[in-house]
Amino acid sequence: MQIMGRTIPSFRNAAEMERRKWQPFRQALDKKDRKIFDEMFSYSRLYNSAGSNACRPVLIHPILMSIIFEHYKQLNKLEVTDQYDQDKNENSLKEE
Repeated sequence: MQIMGRTIPSFRNAAEMERRKWQPFRQALDKKDRKIFDEMFSYSRLYNSAGSNACRPVLIHPILMSIIFEHYKQLNKLEVTDQYDQDKNENSLKEE
């Protein structure tokens, strides 16, 4: 009797294989941009469980959605901080 292994890699392993496919693109970037590219691609690891539950036939889609989602969260946080700073400045001007 032979035990069969997985025929489909886990999302985490498949995402790593996808990252490797982007190596030629990465290598064409300037050194400073490679670091940014690596950081950007690493955001997808934050959402591995969501990506594995997405069940998308095109692997790059949940990876890109993870990157977009993380960037959206960061922009939203900046927007909230900016609004807080604006409100604070307006209140200090009214008090003067």
